[in-house]
Amino acid sequence: MTHEHHHHEHTVTSLNKAFILGIALNVAFVVVEFAVGLSYGSMGLLSDAGHNLSDVASLLLAMLAFRLAQAQATPRYTYGYKKSTVLISLLNSVILLIAVGVIVAESIGRMLHPAPVEGGAIAWTAGVGVAINGFTAWLFLKDKDRDLNVKGAYLHMAADALVSVGVLVSGLVISWTGWTIVDPVVGLVVAAVIVASVWSLTRDSLRLSLDGVPGEIDVAAIGRKMTDVPGVKAVHHIHVWAISTTENALTAHVVLESLSRMEEVKHDLKDLLNHAGISHATLEFESAAERCDDLHD
Repeated sequence: MTHEHHHHEHTVTSLNKAFILGIALNVAFVVVEFAVGLSYGSMGLLSDAGHNLSDVASLLLAMLAFRLAQAQATPRYTYGYKKSTVLISLLNSVILLIAVGVIVAESIGRMLHPAPVEGGAIAWTAGVGVAINGFTAWLFLKDKDRDLNVKGAYLHMAADALVSVGVLVSGLVISWTGWTIVDPVVGLVVAAVIVASVWSLTRDSLRLSLDGVPGEIDVAAIGRKMTDVPGVKAVHHIHVWAISTTENALTAHVVLESLSRMEEVKHDLKDLLNHAGISHATLEFESAAERCDDLHD
């Protein structure tokens, strides 16, 4: 038990550092990219700087959610502010989709109204973006499957690295060939890849915000496992939802063969549910005889 606590503390500390470092690096890059974009009159770099600024906001939101999840419960918020992690995860996925919309609109605009572009400057700046965004994404790689907000931060930065790769390639091609049409075409391809990668985050965030069953939980399977516990005759009225992006809760009515074994059965059920990824369980117990009477009524 002590080991788990220390592991959690280590994760919290390392993620705090990851968020702070990621935010600092990306703020610095936005400033540089904006300055280079102004110097060379590149709308591509200026728009990408704006996109990167939205990612800084997303990292700040994700860090805020991470901090709120650690807040203590209050009489008015009996679960603390853990649900904010779900709402911020949904907001971050929406920000990503809006960013995709901006990329698509810009790319189509450049196709309709081509403009001369300084390929070399774009390529060098995008190369720096690949390094910074790729490194920031790596900071969240190992924890991305533990929390939707960390996954959102990872996807934001991985998507940005991908955008920067696209801009780098288009900058090099423009430098060598002068084909400015490459820039918007790469933008549309990158937008499609981002939508494909962010779809699962949006779907999961929306489901959890509506108190749907978390994707990794199979309610029918959990019901069967609970029924297999010695002393349990039946289980009904099972409800499962997410308290936060990392914690799940369950309520259920449990029909016992004998109420005399209630404490023993309760311990076994809670242990089973904890291993199934449900940390908060509220169980209401009934005797088999009482259940039969209710059904006859």
